Amino acid sequence: MSNLVLYQLVALTLLAAGLFGIMKRRSLVGMLIAVELMLNGAGLSIVAAAQLTEANATLGQLGTLFVMGLAAAEATLVLSIIVVVFRRFGSAKTGEITTLKE
Repeated sequence: MSNLVLYQLVALTLLAAGLFGIMKRRSLVGMLIAVELMLNGAGLSIVAAAQLTEANATLGQLGTLFVMGLAAAEATLVLSIIVVVFRRFGSAKTGEITTLKE
């Protein structure tokens, strides 16, 4: 197996772990961590493809930096939303905040 295939398999594993985490976690923080795993898998895939093929390595690194910036911005927004939800409902678990209040 080539190095590219190995890196892509690791990226696919991170993606699968993130999807599993989103489906099975009941807390918003756990879901955030799962999404971060998925974004890290995407960044690994982009960098591996750029470095191990004839593609421009600089563009691959810039794409990965974009994914990392997107992940940081997403984490900031989601954490602020989690704080607001926790203050409003008293919990950050999805099962407890799905009921409608009057």
